[in-house]
Amino acid sequence: MKLKIALLSICLIPFWACNNSKVVADKSPETGKITASDNVAVVKTESGKVAGYIEDGTYIYKGIPYAKAERFMPPQEPDKWDGIRSSRAYGPTCPQGKRMGWYSDIQAFAFDWDDGYPNEDCLRVNVWTPGINDGEKRPVMVWLHGGGYSAGSGQELPAYDGTRLARKGDVVVVSLNHRLNVLGFLDLSAFGAKYAKSGNVGLLDLVAALKWVKANIASFGGDPDNVTIFGQSGGGGKVTSLIATPSAKGLFQKAIVESGSLLDAMDSKYSRRIGIKVAELLNLKAGQIDKMQDIPYDELLDAGDRAVAMVKEEAKKEGFYPSLFGWAPTVDGLVLPLQPSDPRVYEQTKDIPMIIGTTQNEFTASTYFPALRGISMDSAKVMLQKKYGDKTNEFLADFAKAYPGYKPQDLFDVDFIFRPGAIKQATLKAAAKGAPIYMYLFGWQSPVLDGILRSTHCMELPFVFDNIYRSRQMTGGGEAAYELADRMSNAWINFAKTGNPDAKGLPHWEPYTPESGATMYFNNTSEIKHHHDRALMEFMNSFPFRGF
Repeated sequence: MKLKIALLSICLIPFWACNNSKVVADKSPETGKITASDNVAVVKTESGKVAGYIEDGTYIYKGIPYAKAERFMPPQEPDKWDGIRSSRAYGPTCPQGKRMGWYSDIQAFAFDWDDGYPNEDCLRVNVWTPGINDGEKRPVMVWLHGGGYSAGSGQELPAYDGTRLARKGDVVVVSLNHRLNVLGFLDLSAFGAKYAKSGNVGLLDLVAALKWVKANIASFGGDPDNVTIFGQSGGGGKVTSLIATPSAKGLFQKAIVESGSLLDAMDSKYSRRIGIKVAELLNLKAGQIDKMQDIPYDELLDAGDRAVAMVKEEAKKEGFYPSLFGWAPTVDGLVLPLQPSDPRVYEQTKDIPMIIGTTQNEFTASTYFPALRGISMDSAKVMLQKKYGDKTNEFLADFAKAYPGYKPQDLFDVDFIFRPGAIKQATLKAAAKGAPIYMYLFGWQSPVLDGILRSTHCMELPFVFDNIYRSRQMTGGGEAAYELADRMSNAWINFAKTGNPDAKGLPHWEPYTPESGATMYFNNTSEIKHHHDRALMEFMNSFPFRGF
């Protein structure tokens, strides 16, 4: 039980080549030439002019307002401004709870977070582009950050920097901040029509950001009709939710879900209970709900988190187990009419090609429990029997089919949380018989800290963004990492350009079907696998993950 609790706490904290071609490492961010002046890098948006800066030929803009909002209310168009607005530093991040990862030296070193400064006026976008005001129509890649729906920001990890990806792929990269936790997903709809959409305003922020991209990105050299949304962990969940959001239709043409196939949203039955419980904890009657506008954030979050914990216990007794309970989108019949797992969602969005995948290890148990690193098979079996009982030998046989030559610690490190959901999402998408799906499994093992990180949650991000140098505390910055990053980032770029991720140095990326199970396995030598772990995943589906 202690192991299970500890693993869940870890989950809540964040949440090679086929040839020998030479790869040129990206430069240290400290050595690149920067030009900052109100006479260069000026772009006109619908709200007014913004001035960014140029780093090694890449135009960079940070902290541009894409909307404004009152607490619990849908976003509105931002205020216009006169003159030129300096947009060279990241804007505020959404207020959030304390990041417990800072209390783990291993995590703090490897992830190297930048938590920025919090403020409720946090609706901001960041843009990296090779050119401005030039009439070019470059593919646009809109990044949605992780952290569930409770934490994180568009700047929190070094890998999120879009300079390298924009320059390398001749694409426009956009990241953003939006409302999270109690500010973005507190459902107060039980208190009247004014608050009908309050449980999904954080999701509506994402729609507003995509509308800003549609209206403004041409001035930044981007094509508003060729937009790819991509995200990891909670960001992958946001991609999944946007696919199911009618108001987002037409605002993106491709989608990438990385370790985030969160297919079940909150049920309004429970999200409304949370809202009612928050009011009770704050001693507010039905006619006093407007007073929540003035309650200090920390007090509001504390009440919200306590309410979530209380209602979660009620939901468990009633058999409701979504992937994320509490701060998450809710099926409200307005903003989100259907569960993201509803087949009708994929019928309605069948023309959107997708990449869906996970890392091999995700929430790696042995990273945080050293005793597992050298565990014997006999000791591993004793631990496994506590979960699988008389089916332990069946589990071991299926595991051996999927991962021949495995080590005992792999039995605890291989991911069984996100991959089953990714396969389910790909299967739902395939049933619509529309645009192709490309599935991947990232298996590259980091050498940092004597290899204890393995292919942990977030490990693929430096490779997707081609940011090995910026993320060398996680990747080690070795040549093998640069080579894989070159190929993997090219696959993401090519997908954004054409909907096909085939890239030089990788085998042909065969589209996924439930029959073939084709999956790109990213490692020192990348390959296509076909249903390598089908029996194992079918076994694990009889021991379903019960969410966070």
